[in-house]
Amino acid sequence: MPKKKTFFQCQECGHQAAKWLGRCPDCGAWNSMIEEAKPTKTHDAHENRSFRVPETLTNKSSKPVPLADIPTDAAERHNTGISELDRVLGGGLVPGSLVLVGGDPGIGKSTLLLQALGRLSSRQHKALYISGEESPQQVKLRSQRLGIKGENIHLLAETRADLIAQAVEREPPSVVVVDSIQTVFDPKISSAPGSVSQIREVAARFLYLAKGLQVPVFLVGHVTKGGELAGPRILEHMVDTVLYFESSHGQPFRILRAHKNRFGSTNEIGVFEMRESGLEVVQNPSELFLSERPENVPGSVVLPAIEGSRPVLVEVQALVSPSNHGNPRRTCLGFDSSRAAMLVAILERRAGLDLLGCDIFVNVAGGMKIDEPASGLAVATALASSHRNRALAKDVAVFGEIGLAGELRGVTMPESRLSEAAKLGFTRAIVPKANLNRLETPKGIEIVGVQNIEQALEAALDD
Repeated sequence: MPKKKTFFQCQECGHQAAKWLGRCPDCGAWNSMIEEAKPTKTHDAHENRSFRVPETLTNKSSKPVPLADIPTDAAERHNTGISELDRVLGGGLVPGSLVLVGGDPGIGKSTLLLQALGRLSSRQHKALYISGEESPQQVKLRSQRLGIKGENIHLLAETRADLIAQAVEREPPSVVVVDSIQTVFDPKISSAPGSVSQIREVAARFLYLAKGLQVPVFLVGHVTKGGELAGPRILEHMVDTVLYFESSHGQPFRILRAHKNRFGSTNEIGVFEMRESGLEVVQNPSELFLSERPENVPGSVVLPAIEGSRPVLVEVQALVSPSNHGNPRRTCLGFDSSRAAMLVAILERRAGLDLLGCDIFVNVAGGMKIDEPASGLAVATALASSHRNRALAKDVAVFGEIGLAGELRGVTMPESRLSEAAKLGFTRAIVPKANLNRLETPKGIEIVGVQNIEQALEAALDD
């Protein structure tokens, strides 16, 4: 018998090599090259595939049509019944979309999708839940705990991609959930389930099913120790939407964030709270993030941030302490460390604070990640508050962008930020003076406009 030809493929990025390499030359990952068998060559590239491409995607007689004549009725969104999930998806579920959901083990990916199927099935939408990791009994027990009756939810415990495709094509449902993509395999590929070759082929199969049958498909994906989705990077390029489920250790709430979305913004977030009955939507995230904020503590500042189209109040914490080492520490959680170093230099040069010999720690409470320019003034104020050991008043909110010259620049959506602060009882806000033009001030809140960092610190700490 002829010797079977093999090659080595990186399990992180999909790079192929003729021999084993300790480090992938493309992505730099160590010990990621796995030996795999080469597929047999045929005259037609599609003959090697173990699945049939729907005729709607391979119709060679199709002709180009004017963009204005293409109907959009088929792109009508369907509400999942979970408002925060609809917000992150861009307004609802689009027919024919392929959505990848990732997150740490046990964070609630399966729970969220099963709850979404329960809401859809209650509106007479037929749903198909494909379980490759759990038995039907385990899924049934979870649905009972979540209070899901599931008359219109069909369960298929299968890991073979060809059998799954046959079930979907035989009776196309309204929505499909695959839990998880790493467990599904193509029997005609010799690689193990979860390898680069398997994930690439299986994802292509579900892509053709979603587009050909106009059925939205959710793919549950594992994550690596670094918090990234396991499998080749091409998987994220093939899908329409990539959602990450995030959580801080010891916190009951979860944050659903879109890292890619062809049908909406990637700036929206959804906030959930994990309870005994499942994931509950948090209607007011600002109140949740500020519920444990300490009073009269130096280094604590409230920032009205913008996540997508929604204002969210978060607590920015800073700790400045004299260092006993020659190289002071700079640690940031939820905030970019490079921007924090820039703000420290601005405070040194423009505000006269001696911070170079101090250990500096910056944290955004609640596990939030803030990267907008408007957070600069809040972080700088928190650093100055901790350094001077002077606390801000509990009813003061701060936002604004800081330039290298120490000037404050205007930011977007100031009315929404101030309205959200006023709803939660804040009576004073320190904002850039440039935002005062044509600003409609909400009732019950005093606006203090400042032009530079010195005026901002004086207004916040010298009252």
